[in-house]
Amino acid sequence: MKIKDIAQQIEKLVPLKLALDWDNVGLLVGDGERSARNILLTIDITADVLAEAKKLKTDLIISYHPVIWDGLKTVTAEGEGSIVYELIRSKISVFSIHTALDIASGGVNDGLAEIVGIVDAEPIGDYVANPAGDNYKLVVFVPTNAAEKVANAIFAAGAGAIGNYSHCGFTTEGQGTFLPLKGANPAIGRKGKFEKVGELKFESIVPADKLDSAIAAMKKAHPYEMPAYDAYRLYDDREKFGLGRIGKLAAPMKLDRIIERIKKTTGAKALGLIGKANRTVTTAAVCAGSCGKIINSVIAAQADLYLTGELKHHQALAAQEAGLTCICLSHTVSERFILKKFAKQLQKRLKSVTIKTSNKDADPFNWKQI
Repeated sequence: MKIKDIAQQIEKLVPLKLALDWDNVGLLVGDGERSARNILLTIDITADVLAEAKKLKTDLIISYHPVIWDGLKTVTAEGEGSIVYELIRSKISVFSIHTALDIASGGVNDGLAEIVGIVDAEPIGDYVANPAGDNYKLVVFVPTNAAEKVANAIFAAGAGAIGNYSHCGFTTEGQGTFLPLKGANPAIGRKGKFEKVGELKFESIVPADKLDSAIAAMKKAHPYEMPAYDAYRLYDDREKFGLGRIGKLAAPMKLDRIIERIKKTTGAKALGLIGKANRTVTTAAVCAGSCGKIINSVIAAQADLYLTGELKHHQALAAQEAGLTCICLSHTVSERFILKKFAKQLQKRLKSVTIKTSNKDADPFNWKQI
C-alpha cells in the first residue's frame, strides 16, 4: 500500500488541520509514492526505536512527536540530524501526528478524560478551526414551477447535509419583480415590460468546499438568465476543537480511585501530586504532555483535579495556592497509552499492512525512591 494512501487513512482518524500552527505534522521523512507493509507506532524516535524498526523491517514509522522539530542545518551521520540521516539511509519513512492527535475526537485528551471519568468533556483552550471548514447558507429565488429542479441540483452538488440528515432545505413563497432591458434574454416575459412572478425563496446549508459546485449547479438548473442568489457564511456552532478536556464526572469519585484507574490504563509507576491528596473529585480537567498554560483556565473553572504530564514550578505553586489538586504523570507517560488504541483503529482501515507498537519507546525518566 502506498504511503500517501496510508496517510489519507490516518487523516480520517486524525485530521492534520487540527494541529497547532507551531507544530510539525504529516509526512516528515520519505516518499509518499513508496509502498509500506510494516508500520511501527511510537511516541518518540530514538536510537533504540530506530534499531527496533530496522529489525522489524519497518517501512513507515508513525510517531507522535515530530522527528524534526526545527529546521535542520545538517543531516549527517553524527549530530542533531543523525536520526533523520539513518532513517533516510534505511529507507524508513516517518509520519507524525502530535497535537492533531491531542485535539482530535477520540484522541489523547479524550482518552485521559475517559480515564478520569469525565462526561461531556469540552476543550479547555488553544482552539483551532473545525477541520470540516465553514458552512454557508445558500439562498436562491426561483419560479415556483422550477423550484424542485433547482433544489435537487443543489442537493446533488453536496448541499443540505445536517448531521445524519440530507436534503435539508426551506422554502418561502413570495413575488419576484424585474424589468428586462436592452440586451436581456428573459425566460419569462419580454424586454421593456415590468414583470411580477410568483417565486419561492429556497435556502440550504452548504460546506465551504462545496459552495462553488452548488452555485454552479444552481445556475445550470435555474431557468433565469441571471438568477438572484445570496451566500452567507454561518456562525460555527459545531463541536469545538482545542487542547485539554474539562467537565464533571459521571459521579463524584475519591482521588485514590482515580489514581488506580490512571495506573491501570497508563501503566504509570509514579506520579507527582500537588495539593490535597484526600479529596473527592466532582469536576476535573486533563491535558496530555506539557499544558501548563492551560492551568489558569482550569483554576478559573474551579475544577477539583487537573491531570497532565508536567508542570513548571510557578504553575505548580499557582495550583497549590488555588486549592487545585494536580497529578503529573511525566510528559510521555500521559501520552503513550493512546498508541494501542490508535493502532487498533488504524488496523481496521489498513488490513493489508502490519501495525505494531514499539517496545523500545519509553519514558526517558527512570523514577527511583531515594
